[in-house]
Formats: sequence, C-alpha cells, structure tokens
Amino acid sequence: MSTIHPKITEVLTHTFKVPVGEIHPGSTMDSLEMDSLAVAEFAVLIRETAGGDREFDHLAKDATLADISRFIYAAADGGARRVGGAAVMSNAR
Repeated sequence: MSTIHPKITEVLTHTFKVPVGEIHPGSTMDSLEMDSLAVAEFAVLIRETAGGDREFDHLAKDATLADISRFIYAAADGGARRVGGAAVMSNAR
C-alpha cells in the first residue's frame, strides 16, 4: 500500500495538529512526538473510523503509519493482528 489512509492523515492534522509535511508512511507515533495519552486518543478515533469490533486500544508507538493503515484495511477484511511482519498492537503500557 503506497498511500496513507486518508482518515489517519485527517485525524493527525486536525485533531493533533501534526504538520502535513511530517506525515509519511514511515512516520511513527514517537517520530510525530505523540505522547501515550495522544496515542490512546488516536487509537479510539481510528477504532471509530474503522468500525467493527477490533481493538485499537494499544497501538504500538513504533508502528509506522503504513503499518497502521494496512492494519485498518486488514481489520476491515478480518485480517490478522500482524501485518507485513510488523506488530501494530502492543500490550505494553
């Protein structure tokens, strides 16, 4: 997948005021300087966007936006928690 899910970009720019120039497929929550509270809020917003009953509550801070975007598409299709070899979810707090 060569593009970032448009809703991810919208949430990051509008809700978290991340400059568009900093948003690219290789960006992580850490690289966007989002603290754990912001990551948790982002996870809730993404869960609302993706729908379904998949949990997005523990997004790994080192998952890239491309990983997260693939996870959203895989979740919509009933895919697994690991996408492209990258862990998108983490139980670490």
